[in-house]
Amino acid sequence: MWICPKCKRAFKRTNQGHYCGKAPETVLEYIALQPPEAHSHLTEMMTTLQSSAPSINERILWSMPYYEKEGKSVSFSACKNHISFYAGAEAIEAFACELDGFVTEKNAIYFPYRKALPTELIAKIAKWCLD
Repeated sequence: MWICPKCKRAFKRTNQGHYCGKAPETVLEYIALQPPEAHSHLTEMMTTLQSSAPSINERILWSMPYYEKEGKSVSFSACKNHISFYAGAEAIEAFACELDGFVTEKNAIYFPYRKALPTELIAKIAKWCLD
């Protein structure tokens, strides 16, 4: 058993990655808690997702922005050098050609802060995932 020295939570694995502190209650609060250099990309990601699918439900789940519609979902999180966009393995496979040049992992696409956010591509993926 390992106890985080910062938040005092107990975990089975030593140095387990986790979020210390109170989880944000809204996406805007989530963005405000991130480093300033990430704010514009995160805000752009939020507005792209909001406009890409009508009647989308927005909330915080697992301490990150989460969007769902009729049981389907996408989410994103701020990382040190990129935004992780969690669209699922099927979406990554379906958009593989358009994602050339971006790092992908199992169910996530990484959009680096040093590049402009590909909002049209993100909107297409979100529509595909949520419709």
